Amino acid sequence: MSLLVVGLSHRSAPVSVLERASLSADAQVKLLQDTVAAEPAAEGAVLATCNRIELYADVDKFHAGVAELSTLLALHSGVGLEELTPYLYVHYEDRAVHHLFSVACGLDSMVVGEGQILGQIKDSLARAQELHTAGRLLNDLFQQALRVGKRAHSETGIDRAGQSLVTFGLEQLALGTPVEAWARDKKALVIGAGSMSSLAAATLARAGVAEVVIANRTQERAERLARILGEGDDTDVLARAVPMGSVPFELTRADVVVSCTGATGLVLTADAIAGGVENRIGEQSPVTGPAPAAPAAPAAPAAGAATATGADENCPLDLSAVQPGFSVMGEAAVAGMDAATLEQHAAWAAGGTVDRREAARATGPEADAELIGALAATASAVGRIPERRRPEPVAEPPRPEPVLFLLDLAMPRDIDAAAHRLAGVRLVDIESLAEASADAPMAADVDQVRRIVSDEVAAFGAAQRAARITPTVVALRTMAADVVAGEIARLEGRLPGLDDKHRAEITQTVRRVVDKLLHAPTVRVKQLAAEPGGAGYADALRTLFDLDPETVASVSRAEESTEMNAQNRGPA
Repeated sequence: MSLLVVGLSHRSAPVSVLERASLSADAQVKLLQDTVAAEPAAEGAVLATCNRIELYADVDKFHAGVAELSTLLALHSGVGLEELTPYLYVHYEDRAVHHLFSVACGLDSMVVGEGQILGQIKDSLARAQELHTAGRLLNDLFQQALRVGKRAHSETGIDRAGQSLVTFGLEQLALGTPVEAWARDKKALVIGAGSMSSLAAATLARAGVAEVVIANRTQERAERLARILGEGDDTDVLARAVPMGSVPFELTRADVVVSCTGATGLVLTADAIAGGVENRIGEQSPVTGPAPAAPAAPAAPAAGAATATGADENCPLDLSAVQPGFSVMGEAAVAGMDAATLEQHAAWAAGGTVDRREAARATGPEADAELIGALAATASAVGRIPERRRPEPVAEPPRPEPVLFLLDLAMPRDIDAAAHRLAGVRLVDIESLAEASADAPMAADVDQVRRIVSDEVAAFGAAQRAARITPTVVALRTMAADVVAGEIARLEGRLPGLDDKHRAEITQTVRRVVDKLLHAPTVRVKQLAAEPGGAGYADALRTLFDLDPETVASVSRAEESTEMNAQNRGPA
């Protein structure tokens, strides 16, 4: 059997795909059950976070395993296999181990070095243990991943290379201002009471906000979180819980909103946010209205001059509305554009200066003359006749300073992406966090963690390869012990008068001879089996000594049962 992982993450798939492929708790349970029921897989574990979905399995066939795991991911995520496949990655054997260890250390996180992933790995293992889908391999793998992650955080400064997603998101909202100075005396609204929302509320409280309001569908959880915040010794914050129905009113009071729920639809629509902002702007600023008006269409060109440029009515993007800190991809999400369409738009925007589609809609001699004159003027100026035009830069009216800061940490998103168009609003979401962290410098601590991961992968692989031959070695020694016992019994038949003292001495001598003969080859075969490519030594040992395969298998089952009983008490 061999380790295989099939998955997708923020590194391989756009946010729009990750949103649709997110797995509920029930879907994860069903996925695990179907995985171990599938023919190629003997064990299974799911690691599902806000920016990754990975299915780990112990399979006996690589190609069949990839096909089966990919199909199961598509089935339970609700995204068609053809659409999902381009975004999937596959890791096998040592590469799969290296991937999980890197994830555990925060090297593969959206914000390098964040430690929340360790808790998510622990939950993933606990779920697989509860459902009895984690066997010897996945128990060993996930337990070791937790130890490697803890080692990386304790032995290096990886925490300095990155922050939690919450802290990084707040830094992006603060636009270079220290979070403590930016957050001081602000009113915060936190939607959700899960682990990420709780972390956000605690971080805001420590940063110095004056008030934290918790809104959650389950009122008891919101009240419990508010009570914990209010009773904390390290903060002096007013914390209170409200029902979800109070969110529209709280939006008119809040300066900062953090949302991270498990909802499948939007929690905050652009209209709801606009309502809260309009009331607040009405009190504090003369600027009203959601977004700058679209520029007027340019006048038609005169004959003999290059065609006037402007925004193409066929382009669904309002590029003038894209503000710093939010991506063109976010604007594309609002317009419902996929990545391929966005790339076509990029090609359009970088094109020439004449749009022949406009001329095609006009008929008659005057229109023809106008087109010919425009083409001639353009050709003489640039030496060619371009097929498309590039829009002129449009003077953008100044936007007001943000009065409402939104941080969306949910997947799928809680906050309507169209909110970034609203005046007085600054929105940071998973996608913009990914873009902001992509160019972060890699510190020496990161390189040190990478070395730890490489060493741990080598050690784990050696231990696993050595463990594979252990049942064969045990079976060999068991067979040798049976041979000694048989020969001693024959000796007693031939020498019935042999006293106990001499019988014990002869028995001990024969056993010592057998042990000495087996010691060197069994020690050496374990060493060889631990090296890369050493899997064949177990087969060689079984063939040379004519060991019964069922005896070897029974030893393996007994060892695995003993280890599972110990490991299923809970992850480290």
